[in-house]
Amino acid sequence: MTDEIIAPAASRHDSGLQARAVIVGVAGWIVPGLGHALLKMWGRALACFLMVGLLVLVGAGMRGNLFTSSGNDAFDSLGYIADMGAGSFYFLARSLEKSGADVSHATGDYGTRFLATAGVLNLLAALHAYEVARGRKA
Repeated sequence: MTDEIIAPAASRHDSGLQARAVIVGVAGWIVPGLGHALLKMWGRALACFLMVGLLVLVGAGMRGNLFTSSGNDAFDSLGYIADMGAGSFYFLARSLEKSGADVSHATGDYGTRFLATAGVLNLLAALHAYEVARGRKA
């Protein structure tokens, strides 16, 4: 039999491990790759930081739209959640958006997609770091 069948779920995970996992997950959301760096997973940490950063820089450089919290409909709200998923890089993109978004051209529309992809990628990376810290993933 495996240990999962023998040990009840409540005894496997203590509150200290859960608190550490939450800290790792939140840190990984705020600074892309930091959650994996705290877990000493250097390759994943560097990959997350570089990829999210590159997507944000390219998306902002293409003058993609960054959604705000005052969205008019459900798609604006989902776009805001996706953009905020990039953590502190959202504010970097906001500071790079001096002349505003230009979604009237294809490049601005693609830039919007790059920015949202950066956020979703970072949320998935933070979730992975959280699960590793809980001991549920390797």
